Amino acid sequence: MSSDSPPKTGAAALPESSPLRERIIDAIRTVRDPEIPVNLYELGLIYDIQIDERSSVQITMTLTTPNCPVAELLPQQVEQAVAAVDGVSGTAVEIVWEPEWTPDMMSEAAKLDLDFTGKFDPRKFHQPSKTNLTIGRKPTDR
Repeated sequence: MSSDSPPKTGAAALPESSPLRERIIDAIRTVRDPEIPVNLYELGLIYDIQIDERSSVQITMTLTTPNCPVAELLPQQVEQAVAAVDGVSGTAVEIVWEPEWTPDMMSEAAKLDLDFTGKFDPRKFHQPSKTNLTIGRKPTDR
């Protein structure tokens, strides 16, 4: 669901394929997840890119998990990368949790890259957390 092109509202939005949009996507591709050696765009974390008539950019994105150790850093890096694009007048990044990210949202190129490196295992992304807690007694058979 790496959709950077949902229907635009208002006639002033830039067309789906514009040189500015391509430069913005290229800038986002410079931001990488530190745990997964793939950029955020190919990971499917960028849900929407809106560019208004003043070339102000609104990005809607998510993270692989709400407990992401760099949850504050990645949106800032995206904002800084996009703000540095020639022609962008302003940038805002919004984090959303719906829809929940899944490995299926990665581009085919990202899946292939991770598969070649041996680092793509979809099970590692959404395993239920296990707590091994023993409280003063042993399990019993009944």
